[in-house]
Amino acid sequence: MDVTILKSRLAEISQITDAEWIATLDERKRAELEFHDRDRDRHKVEELKQHDQDTYERFYGNKKYYTATQESKDYVDNWIAKHAPGKVFLDYACGNGVGAIKAAKAGAALSIGIDISSVSVNNARADAAAAGVAHNTQFVQADAENTKLPDSSVDYVLCSGMLHHLDLSFAFPELRRILAPGGKILAVEALDYNPFIKLYRKITPAMRTEWEAAHILSHKDLRFAKRFFDLGDVKYWHITSIAGPHVRPLMPFLSLLDRGLTKIPLIRLMAWIFTFELKSTKT
Repeated sequence: MDVTILKSRLAEISQITDAEWIATLDERKRAELEFHDRDRDRHKVEELKQHDQDTYERFYGNKKYYTATQESKDYVDNWIAKHAPGKVFLDYACGNGVGAIKAAKAGAALSIGIDISSVSVNNARADAAAAGVAHNTQFVQADAENTKLPDSSVDYVLCSGMLHHLDLSFAFPELRRILAPGGKILAVEALDYNPFIKLYRKITPAMRTEWEAAHILSHKDLRFAKRFFDLGDVKYWHITSIAGPHVRPLMPFLSLLDRGLTKIPLIRLMAWIFTFELKSTKT
């Protein structure tokens, strides 16, 4: 799709007023909006971290475990670097726009980020400017289940840790609609099988919305995705390395161990994270 036309459409979306925007959201989406506005308010998060460690731990204590995810992050970064150059790239429910900024740095013709949270969008715009990629990035507040983007307008999509926030019966058809022929999606999601991780989610309810907690993805969702896309590579990440933040000297060994464990069919279901690629069926 012509990038100039797409930029014009994005400009139209960005003109939707707050009142109009809020009026389109149901109760579930408003709860997600409120949660992510709080979660992405950098000033308030830093304030809690510095002055109220107990509250910070209740809301954000799981962040320390993401230090153990370097191998899956490298895989995602390589996927972006391979596919973004010269293409229209979408960071779908982009948060602070990390994926979109990486795609822009890799040479995307246009790297788009959409998110339900205006706080996230403003963070992403500021970070893109600081990274020197404001010229080929566009960030807008939008509903991921009804993006208002044109049909077949994006070549590659990153869904990083956000599909479980959505109703997939709306999100997958919307992704199929906006994905160009030959396009691909990479999804990065928590996996809903490990009983210890499920228990951790249950005892830390403040860290996620009620909808999110009830919709962690499993193979059932992969089967549903195949109604809309061709399924590509599925990979599994982080079984023992989740313990890394507590035993940092052992991280290299745990990562090496995981490379073997995640190849064993039943054991790999205990992974914390899985990635899967979805391919357009359009011709």
